[in-house]
Amino acid sequence: MNLSDFVTTRSAAWDDFQGDLHRAGGRPERLGTDGALEFGRRYRAITADLAYARRRFRGDPVVARLERLVSDGAQSMYGRRERSGSPLRFMTTGYWRLIAERPGPLAAAGFTTIAAVVLAALWGLHDPAAALGLVPSQFQTAAHVHLHKLPGGATTLAASAGSIFINNIQVSFLVFAGGLLLGIGSLAVLAYNGLMVGALAGITLQAGNFGIFLRYVLPHGILELSCFTVAAAAGIRLGWALIDPGWLSRGESLRRQARPAVAMIIGTAPCLVTAGLTEGFVTPHALPLPAALAVGLALGGAYWGLVLLRGFKAAHAASPTGTRRGSVPPAVAAAPRAPALPGA
Repeated sequence: MNLSDFVTTRSAAWDDFQGDLHRAGGRPERLGTDGALEFGRRYRAITADLAYARRRFRGDPVVARLERLVSDGAQSMYGRRERSGSPLRFMTTGYWRLIAERPGPLAAAGFTTIAAVVLAALWGLHDPAAALGLVPSQFQTAAHVHLHKLPGGATTLAASAGSIFINNIQVSFLVFAGGLLLGIGSLAVLAYNGLMVGALAGITLQAGNFGIFLRYVLPHGILELSCFTVAAAAGIRLGWALIDPGWLSRGESLRRQARPAVAMIIGTAPCLVTAGLTEGFVTPHALPLPAALAVGLALGGAYWGLVLLRGFKAAHAASPTGTRRGSVPPAVAAAPRAPALPGA
């Protein structure tokens, strides 16, 4: 049987199984007794199809489609279901796994943040007059030499902690929502935020005020930029769902990615609150540079330490659908021993 005959003969069964997956929503019992039994029969048939396709059509997109169907089917029948309504479990494991399970968007967002800060800092160092236009007006006097504190009423920040929270949430929402513009909006907002920070860094460095800048930015800045980066990664997931929906429709692909992406934003909110509290009640005291560095590294290090220790460990143990990343369920691993189709 050649590839064309194989796809023509079996594609209707694959479409039927994908429809069952959609109706079941991860719970085959919703299909009723007869429907659940038929679901199991179709799953075993598609597992055999996958075994055959791997032997005969290795590298063809039909193999990837069947692997996706079998993986989703295995999770629907055998996958572990985490208890719903368990915020503690989510915050101790689930949130960090969501961050780590898609390293591509996370790397793209992280690179954008770092590149924007570095490039703007170099610009501010070599052309402070031009870079000053990116800096909020209350901080533009940072270009003056011999400052003893960061301008802009930093000592009154504690009284406006609420506005800090609102600003952080607004930035995170804009970064996340920008994902609907194919991910470009997320990267653009993230880059603009990084450019402002970098420009201020370069300007203060050129004016001899860099130590003051660090004292006022380090305590909250590392965690804050980390939260924005993760929010952008969530937005990029939405954008990529539209760019590359695979065998799904773009609407279905977007719906599948929306839930984990929104969960990432929800999980980031407490971290933003922590950054806002630090910015409102610690930063205004202008800690000595070693103390400011210690606070910033403690908060940022704890955040990324949890991503590494909790997130990547959980992500390597199980994909978002409950199967090992880069592998397939046991039923699929056993598929090469399934019988070939009649007439093959």
